[in-house]
Amino acid sequence: MKESVSAFYRQASETNPFPHGFIAIEGNIGAGKTTLCNMLMEDFDCRLILEQFTDNPFLPEFYKNPDRYAFPVELFFMTERHKQLQESLSQRELFPQLVVSDYFFIKTLLFAKNNLNDEEYRLFQRLFHTLNATFSKPDLLVYLHRSVADLNANIQKRGREFEQNIRLDYLQSLQDAYFNYFKSETEVPILIIDVTGVDFWSDKTAYENIVGLMKRSYSKGVYRAALG
Repeated sequence: MKESVSAFYRQASETNPFPHGFIAIEGNIGAGKTTLCNMLMEDFDCRLILEQFTDNPFLPEFYKNPDRYAFPVELFFMTERHKQLQESLSQRELFPQLVVSDYFFIKTLLFAKNNLNDEEYRLFQRLFHTLNATFSKPDLLVYLHRSVADLNANIQKRGREFEQNIRLDYLQSLQDAYFNYFKSETEVPILIIDVTGVDFWSDKTAYENIVGLMKRSYSKGVYRAALG
């Protein structure tokens, strides 16, 4: 039995062409996170963790009235992300294949800090740190960067009704929140790929370039690449 288990793990390792076991794909709204994750799953048979953002009943109302609905929308996202990650990552030892997620749990805190008032954020932060303590960090964090104008064009193109009124300054504030976080993160390799103006889902060469960047080994720190 020991030999068969050992062989299983060795085979799983050999079938993962990436030097990472857990990759988180991040980016602003409309960056192409989920699209890239699905493309990776099709090509490399990785296990996906995809955020079910449409299940959040407060999200449409948040975009209409952010001051009133910010706290419930962020609380719902946090509890659902925690539940999903806890269930998925606990199985990594049983199914040791590449795991790819279209979000990193720290996203919860970044969006909350951007959307909540000071009193709400202090309470939210305490809850977040309690939940976050149970997770291991990804082996690589990939951030898909686009200009705000490019993000807005993608949002309009995909046509989700509740997203159509997202303000450009809101997208900019989220972008700033991510980059401020990158300055303080010291435990995870962060690969920032500028894909402004690049439709990697239809441009095979661009997609292959992204995959090539992800297959490299990175020490802790921030790395930048541009495709546009």
